[in-house]
Amino acid sequence: MPSTKFSVPNQWTRSGLILPRKMDDSSVSGDPCIIWDEDINGWRMVLFYAPPGHAQAVCLNREDLGPGNWKLEGPLPVTNREAVKDGGMHKPFLVLDPHRPNYAAKINGRYCLLTVNGHRPKLIQRAWSDKLAGPWTFEPEPLIPTGAEGSFDEKHTDAVTGYYFPEREEFLYFYMGYPKKAQPRKISPYGSAQAVATQKLGDRHATKQGIILPPSPQVGHWASGWVGGLQILPGVEHRWIAILNASPTAPDPGKDEVWTEEPPPSLGGFAWCDEEWPVRGWQFYPEPIERIEDIPQDALASGEGHNLWRQFIHALPDGRAALFYNSGYYGREQLYLKIGKKD
Repeated sequence: MPSTKFSVPNQWTRSGLILPRKMDDSSVSGDPCIIWDEDINGWRMVLFYAPPGHAQAVCLNREDLGPGNWKLEGPLPVTNREAVKDGGMHKPFLVLDPHRPNYAAKINGRYCLLTVNGHRPKLIQRAWSDKLAGPWTFEPEPLIPTGAEGSFDEKHTDAVTGYYFPEREEFLYFYMGYPKKAQPRKISPYGSAQAVATQKLGDRHATKQGIILPPSPQVGHWASGWVGGLQILPGVEHRWIAILNASPTAPDPGKDEVWTEEPPPSLGGFAWCDEEWPVRGWQFYPEPIERIEDIPQDALASGEGHNLWRQFIHALPDGRAALFYNSGYYGREQLYLKIGKKD
């Protein structure tokens, strides 16, 4: 099993396509969350797989999570689908143990799943199961609803990740908030921001703590347009390291395109925080992992390009990092893998 401390790689090697999308006009394979599942003695992935919007896959090779080793198992089983807002359920993410990369948190004998439900608006719900394979039972009320009029998350709450800190008996959630109205920023007033919410064990609702990473105020910064989903790991260089996706392009609400809320390019990169309780003090790394124009020709031929979407780091036993990400045109993304190491 890996070290509990993560060091940001500076060398990356592509492994290729992990899970292809369904070959129709609009389908997606991506946004993964990967954990060790003792019940199968292997790795379990929950992911955004559309349609229907969610799925799980397994890998029984403990050492190699690369191409050819993942088997898609189909949609996530749910006991009370009537509790899912508008019947829509996508971008699943398991609540993780923040101190042990690659493990889901076990909370009073159960596991916790977060999903983004609905479409207009999107909001976040929570489900529980005795097993990582499910079935999952949803709480009927939203965990993180949309915000008040004029707030940074009035339009949607999206792309959620979650962690349970047993020493505090408290959940920590990171999510993407979209505004309906212009925010007081010189750059990207309509760009989504990364925010945080907390919840004590036993409380019915999460408490929003506000924005931790708004679009960068630096012109041309890789994250100056909008900021997407975020995963944290305990770090070597800093107390906490986060992998996220973001863009240098500001949304234009006057456009009516599939990419209006999240214009290209989406890029993957890191942020850091030195606070013990990471609800403030976050800073972007100065450069992304890779820019679209630097994607090699063989990767473009395999379907990559246009965007590098939701990033997930899986810590390998030898200290390297497996970086899973979806890439491709909107609604045609597929799941790929890079392996990273430190010099």
